[in-house]
Amino acid sequence: MKETISAGGVVLNAKGEVAVASQYGHTWSLPKGHIEQGEDAMAAAKREIAEETGLTDLEYVKDLGSYARYKIGQDGRSEDSSERKTIVMFLFKTTQEILKPTDPDNPEARWVAQDRVADLLSHPKDKEFFEKVIGEL
Repeated sequence: MKETISAGGVVLNAKGEVAVASQYGHTWSLPKGHIEQGEDAMAAAKREIAEETGLTDLEYVKDLGSYARYKIGQDGRSEDSSERKTIVMFLFKTTQEILKPTDPDNPEARWVAQDRVADLLSHPKDKEFFEKVIGEL
């Protein structure tokens, strides 16, 4: 099994909505992705958020901790146990409103009310993480 480390964030707009990104047009998650060689978690989180949402004007608020899960399966519901990810998450605020992903694998992003985010997230561990941190937002 491959072990990887990813980084990303919960990004809030001025209305308190959360940016959520679609993978391959059929699953939804908070914007995040693999940390590349030479990057730290913060740099990777900002790069991934920019690629998956188009948001670049990010104000760091605080660390939200990390959690582990398997990669999401091709069907968008099951787990792919060939890769176990540790995901480091940060809380950011932005004044930007327009979401414009540049990553072709993540073709859509949307602002979602905080109380609806967990229902939209595809992976159960992503839902569990968001439900744990929603009180900190």
